[in-house]
Amino acid sequence: MTADRPPLAEGVPDRLYGRQRGHKLRPRQQLLLDATLPRLRFLPEMAKDPLAAFGMPGARLWLEVGFGGGEHAREQHRAHPDVAYIASEVFENGLCSLLTRLVPDGEEATGPLPPSLKLWPQDARHLLGLLPEGALDRLMLMFPDPWPKSRHSKRRFVHPEMLPLVARVLRPGGEWRIASDDPTYQAWVTEVFANQTLFTPTERHEAERPAGWPATRYEAKARREGRQPIWWIFTRK
Repeated sequence: MTADRPPLAEGVPDRLYGRQRGHKLRPRQQLLLDATLPRLRFLPEMAKDPLAAFGMPGARLWLEVGFGGGEHAREQHRAHPDVAYIASEVFENGLCSLLTRLVPDGEEATGPLPPSLKLWPQDARHLLGLLPEGALDRLMLMFPDPWPKSRHSKRRFVHPEMLPLVARVLRPGGEWRIASDDPTYQAWVTEVFANQTLFTPTERHEAERPAGWPATRYEAKARREGRQPIWWIFTRK
């Protein structure tokens, strides 16, 4: 067990995600990972005092789990510059998708970076284990991998054994925001939150994406393919 990988609940697999890389990285993508990502990286030792790592004492702290192409994370941190924002993603092509929009070509090692944004390019559950109790004001899970086969259900981020881990790090009154377009995952979220006592369901939207939730490519793809996304807000009791 390493310092940046605290123990997880018994029965929770040590890895939720699948592959870390899709197509072969282009030269600039590799440069972004080598030169830009280290400048934005939220390190395990920063977790003890996360706001100090941002130089933003007293700010709200938000965490996005699995930011995919980065559209939601980019729009959120631009709309809320007073929020310390940690965006987590393990898929290298997704990391590059966000990084390429943050620095101009040729300035990967020197270009200015947003001070209120940091990246965690590892399994977000390990970060949850490192952060202090009640550190987060908001946790966002946008269109996660549904792991549709029942034998893979323990790999879903929304899981009965994950709820106490999230509840520990989310302050009372803090929000857990979830969006999914997968019918299996939608039913799963409903079931899991119906059988727990740590969170109160406060909002559920289905007809339209609610205000304050930036659009993502995953939502657009779902609508093109005839799937109806659902957006939830659960509040920490």
